[in-house]
This record gives sequence, C-alpha cells and structure tokens, in this order.
Amino acid sequence: MLDSKALASIPLVPSNTAPPAPLYPWPAPYTSAMFLSFDVDAESAWTSKDATHAQRLITMSYGGYEARVGTPKLLELLDQLELKATFFITGWSVDAHPAMAESILKAGHEVGHHGYHHLLPDPGDPFIEDEVERGFEVLKRRLGVTPSGYRAPYGEFTEELRASLVRHGIVYTSSFRDDVRPYRHRLADGRPGTIELPVTASYDDWMHGLSARFSPRPIFPKEHVLSLWKDELDEIRDWGAMVTTVLHPQCSGRPMRLRLLREFLTYARSCPDLWITTGAAIAANFNLHEGAAARI
Repeated sequence: MLDSKALASIPLVPSNTAPPAPLYPWPAPYTSAMFLSFDVDAESAWTSKDATHAQRLITMSYGGYEARVGTPKLLELLDQLELKATFFITGWSVDAHPAMAESILKAGHEVGHHGYHHLLPDPGDPFIEDEVERGFEVLKRRLGVTPSGYRAPYGEFTEELRASLVRHGIVYTSSFRDDVRPYRHRLADGRPGTIELPVTASYDDWMHGLSARFSPRPIFPKEHVLSLWKDELDEIRDWGAMVTTVLHPQCSGRPMRLRLLREFLTYARSCPDLWITTGAAIAANFNLHEGAAARI
C-alpha cells in the first residue's frame, strides 16, 4: 500500500540518466540491425520463482525441454539459415546441462551471462553480487568463456547491479526497454557504464506463446505473432534502428513456435538492409563509432 512517505521517496529524476542514443552508421551495406538473442533458463526459470519447484517434476520438465529438444532444434534452425546468435545462459543451466551449453558454443554462437539461479535483481538483495560472480565462475569453468554480454534475469535492474557489471568487465548489457538504438549507461556517480542493447518488448516469445501450467497468458496463433513481428521490423528498418529478440528454447523450441520463428527469420534474412548478428558484434560497432557520434 502506498502512503505519502513512500510517494515522497520517489526521486524526481529519470530512472535512466544516460544521454539519448547516438546516431552512427551500421556496417555497410546495412541500414538497420537485429540483435538475435536467446535466454537459456532451463529449470532455473521455475526454481527461481519457488525453490520447492525442484521437487515438482512435471513443473521442472517444462524447463528440462530446453536441453532435450528445444535448444538442439533452435541450433539446427540457425545452422540452416546460416545465422549466428547470442545465448544468455544461467550458470545453473550450464552446471545442470553441460552438453547443451557446449553444443551452443561448438555451433559458433556467443554465450552471455544470465545470472546463476535466474533470481530477480531487487534493490539491496544480498544475492545480486553472488549471482554475478557465480555466473562468471561457471561459464569459465565449464566452457572456458569470459562473457562480454549480460542480460538480467526477469529483465530487471538495480543501480547496484549496473555498477557491479562495470567492475566485472562486462562490455554490454541487454535488459532495458527504453530505446531502439544502442547507448551507453551512466552510473549514479556519473561514470560511464556498459553499452546497452535495449530489448524490443514485442519480441519476447514468453509473452506470446509460453505453454506452462503457471502462465496466465494465452497462446497466440502464428499468424498474429508473425504479423506483429513483421510490422515492427519493417518500421524499425524505416527508422534505421534495431530490434532485439528475447527468445527461449522452452518456448520457441516447441513445434508450435518453431515454425513461426523459421518463417520470421526467413523473412528477416530476405531484407537486404538488415544486419542480423550477435550482441558482441553490435557492441563492437558501437565502440567503433561512439566518439565520432558523440561529437555529432
């Protein structure tokens, strides 16, 4: 329940004080971009909500689908379409399903940091730093990877997390929903933060087609979602901007969604002006142009 004291505590400043996203070119011959990315949560998507779900085996099976079927099918699709993507993987998923994680790396895709237990980052939460450190540790130990990109579990952020990722050397993050082009974060003390590759909310497949007993959302038919995704992509291309996908193997790796994703990515590949690539490549392009863009 809100009261006058709580309302008075709301800062009279924007939640994000970073300057507007700079304008700079995409690599020729492209004039727009798609950050193709997946979130691999496996069973941690469900235990992060309630640790006792670990004993509910059918509940856990929704997440277990990722390693058994969803991720292999998505890797097969990306190979067929000759596309490279970024997979943000929770440390728990790597520990529990090392063969799945290794298959992503072996296929030539980028692996990003997605926490360890997929816990919601909340202000003052004692698990924030532990989640960051454990995620780094398991990616290095299991895969030999030091990730340059990070996506926050549940798409939530705190100032503590923003500063922690800079200390740990993360180059780019992809969680915020406040722009259509990359920009650089500004920390509370004014120092520069990570590059942000903002998420496009409508490209979160969890919102349109999750099949799980705990989801109150309806499953939308392919025609509805495909129309939405194509329309947004076409407008973004007209803007010369960027879309960022948030796709999940336990959703888009299922038959009812894989056909949708195949049709959408086939359409996207037919757009000669659209650069479809990884987060690391988009962040590198930002770094290349950041100084000149700031002067403009």
